[in-house]
Amino acid sequence: MRIRTRTTLSGPVIALVGELDHDSAPEIRDLFPSLPLKRGQQLVVDLGGLTLCDSSGITVLIAAHSTVVLAAVPDTVSRTLSIVGLDQVFPAHPTAQAAEAAWTPPTG
Repeated sequence: MRIRTRTTLSGPVIALVGELDHDSAPEIRDLFPSLPLKRGQQLVVDLGGLTLCDSSGITVLIAAHSTVVLAAVPDTVSRTLSIVGLDQVFPAHPTAQAAEAAWTPPTG
């Protein structure tokens, strides 16, 4: 698993490349809390480089779901999310840039 992170006005963007599975899920799970996420921001998880996402990977996404926005979800992962009803839980965008553009800053 390769991980690239960057920070935007809408919040951190993490791009995952490779397999999000039993072996790599703990690393991702441990990374999420360390990302600089301010109140009202979102965490964009770019899945465009995933070649596999098993139940361990799905569990990691569920654990962080309150701030997670998915981007570039591969068809195989999208199908899995749909089967288990998580397509209704996670906002999804075609690209990380589209997710950033859809973000609206909190008021007040």
